[in-house]
Amino acid sequence: MARSLGPRLSSALVERLSQHDLPARLGVALPFVTVDREGRPHAMLVSYLELRAYDSGTLGLVIQARSASARNLAERQAGTLMILEPDTVVYVKTRAVDGPLDVAGDEGLGLGYFLLGVEDVLEDAAAEWEGRMRITGAVTYAPPPALAAAWARATLAALAAPRARA
Repeated sequence: MARSLGPRLSSALVERLSQHDLPARLGVALPFVTVDREGRPHAMLVSYLELRAYDSGTLGLVIQARSASARNLAERQAGTLMILEPDTVVYVKTRAVDGPLDVAGDEGLGLGYFLLGVEDVLEDAAAEWEGRMRITGAVTYAPPPALAAAWARATLAALAAPRARA
């Protein structure tokens, strides 16, 4: 059962999403859901490499600037990040503040940076009637990306500090 923790990430979530422990989190995929033109959910997967918490109320996200998810986020400005791992199940509802902004050095990949504001954080925990049922594993992918790759360096540089158009 999900309960709202309010419009701020906890210090533990800020740390988790801060990229301070990025090598240990590579290989874990996080669903991010936007809303399409017909009002339907549109899911994509992002990694800890493509997402960064700057503080309890602000996230940066780098995705393909011409993707359906980017278009949805730019047009409707709503997105929900899901962290579905054995130690935490959290839904972070966000609002796009700006984006997509260009990502320098992306070698023509068409990456775009979004600045997101946190609107609500929902923590999900098993209901009493569910007993010992729990999430036993995260969605993972392999091989993890090389942080030395040009696109990874460009993504990390884009996420280094929050930014928006003046």
